Amino acid sequence: MGYWGYFVVGRGERPLAELEALSGVKGMSLRASAPGGWQVWEYPSGDGDVGSMNGLAVETGAPALFGYVMDSATVVVEAAGPESGAWTSCLGRAAMATYLGADREGLTLEDYFLEPRDAAERAVAWALEAGHEVAAESVVDVLTADSDPASDVLAENLFFRLLDRLGVVPL
Repeated sequence: MGYWGYFVVGRGERPLAELEALSGVKGMSLRASAPGGWQVWEYPSGDGDVGSMNGLAVETGAPALFGYVMDSATVVVEAAGPESGAWTSCLGRAAMATYLGADREGLTLEDYFLEPRDAAERAVAWALEAGHEVAAESVVDVLTADSDPASDVLAENLFFRLLDRLGVVPL
């Protein structure tokens, strides 16, 4: 069984775990920090919620991003910026399509998540709001990469590759 849990990414002078937007989450731990006040917090959990990503972006005045890793196979990526707005995509699309394959309402991957190229455009705007110029193609490469936990290509590693491409937390 792979990893299940959340990564919460934001920028602030105070620890993100102390902010009102994340006040309902107990047991988060700092996973990484980077120049400019960027922080990555981890909350290992197979269920539940980590709070309001939009609220975190408003409270910090900076872009925020959540990644929910499912069994090390796929990641739901939710992002918001005070100016650039909210968007949702996923990493490990084939694995996510498998998870959604049981959808009884007939919805597909594209009904839930932006296409990689559209998500990359939103990610570029998010990164620009964060003070980083990034190339859309480098983001598309991550958004279209396959995960394979059996071969040690873990979805959480794709998530950290995305953070690197967005200029937030270097690998």
